[in-house]
Amino acid sequence: MENQNPSQSEQIPTNKELGIWPALIPVFALIAMLAFNVFVFGDDSLNGSNQFVLLLGGAVAAIVGYFHNVEYDKMIDEVAGNIQSTAGAILILLMVGALAGTWLISGIIPTMIYYGLQILNPTIFLAACVIICAVISVATGSSWTTSATVGIALIGIAEALGISVGMTAGAILSGAYFGDKLSPLSDTTNLAPAMAGTDLFTHIRYMTLTTVPTVTITLIIFVIIGLNLDTSGTTDTSAILASIENSFRISPWLFLVPIIVIALIIKKTSPLIALLLGTLLGAAAALFFQPGIVAQIAGTTNLDFVSGYRGVMQAITVETAVETDNENLNDLFSAGGMAGMLGTIWLIICAMVFGGIMEAIGALARISRALLNLFHTTFGLFASTVFSCLALNATASDQYLAIVVPGKMFAKAYRDKGLAPENLSRTLEDSGTVTSVLIPWNTCGAYHSGVLGVPTLSYVGYAFFNYLSPFMTLLFAAFSIKIKELSDSSKTQTA
Repeated sequence: MENQNPSQSEQIPTNKELGIWPALIPVFALIAMLAFNVFVFGDDSLNGSNQFVLLLGGAVAAIVGYFHNVEYDKMIDEVAGNIQSTAGAILILLMVGALAGTWLISGIIPTMIYYGLQILNPTIFLAACVIICAVISVATGSSWTTSATVGIALIGIAEALGISVGMTAGAILSGAYFGDKLSPLSDTTNLAPAMAGTDLFTHIRYMTLTTVPTVTITLIIFVIIGLNLDTSGTTDTSAILASIENSFRISPWLFLVPIIVIALIIKKTSPLIALLLGTLLGAAAALFFQPGIVAQIAGTTNLDFVSGYRGVMQAITVETAVETDNENLNDLFSAGGMAGMLGTIWLIICAMVFGGIMEAIGALARISRALLNLFHTTFGLFASTVFSCLALNATASDQYLAIVVPGKMFAKAYRDKGLAPENLSRTLEDSGTVTSVLIPWNTCGAYHSGVLGVPTLSYVGYAFFNYLSPFMTLLFAAFSIKIKELSDSSKTQTA
């Protein structure tokens, strides 16, 4: 995720007056309202009704807080802090919308699709999506950037090949979150060991023990799916390729723009700056390679400075479509611009309202303590950590809180059990980092769904890596596989 890291010294609000059942009232209310909402609206629930339900959930939490002596101002301050922490994410979402618009009218995305169709056949396509996105995500340290660049192109290729976009999004996110977990450039990969009390590279080495088997199983599943995939005869792509060529000027030189963006991020350039430069380079490429398309969008036949500016700004800010002579491609070659991201931003803000009030009234801390006290065995400690991360991803709607809160709450418990801190840091990543994208109202789920244009409920069943990871860490704990204990010197230091 691309967000501002919570301070490691930040205190998690507690409330000694709040019992576990009152703390759970807003959770049960939110789950019930969301379930009913999805039943009534289906995927359309993300167009606004889920956002209001999150606000209603926040109102229920505020009422609970009021009856447990939590001041209104404190709740509002916590909400404001939560929304402020998403400022970077919101700006990135806007830039992703802008980038998608200029990369469409410049021919960058059509060029990626054009060459991708010739290289990736349906049998290997899904497994290739996992590998490609894993490599990009390891290199950049960002699942968000991976979705916003190669992810968009791979969705386009899938639509052209007649492959389910839900399956494809699941493969993209499986690879993207593999890289997000293991890359030393990833913010969550740095945050988890900091919360647990271990160092970065010890954490990464220890995490490979569960991550490599999980991604291997994921690849095997996608290979099996690919071998049995029925694309209804769409594998003959000659007509599609001809339509793309007739509509855009296709050139390998257009690959320079995404290569520059990825190189900038590898060089640790801020993703926001890299996406802004990618947008501007895409605009320049549009004026040079596709002047006719820019003029068409501007509503003129002759391209001059004013019409060029108008056409580029249209693509950056509002919905833009490039029509082809193939009706199946018309939906593919459209982008929502910055305006297309506003629904996702709306969802994130409402989720932060609910999460902020839950944190302010002490409910998050109370629920985590209850889970910690529920189990007394080593396996129970791992299980309570996993469930805490899942619960916080669903209730706090923020990936960072799903790492920070359990990390702070469980660090001492792991030491008391004689377990090395890398056990905790690995479990935080296996259950907190990767499952955030499976929840529609979590900032990660909202972001990736908005960027890829695929509802969360459509890809959740195919994001195998993301939901197998918590099971893998529990399997290792249940059979005491590679559960590292504290050394004698470490025990002495922590005593």
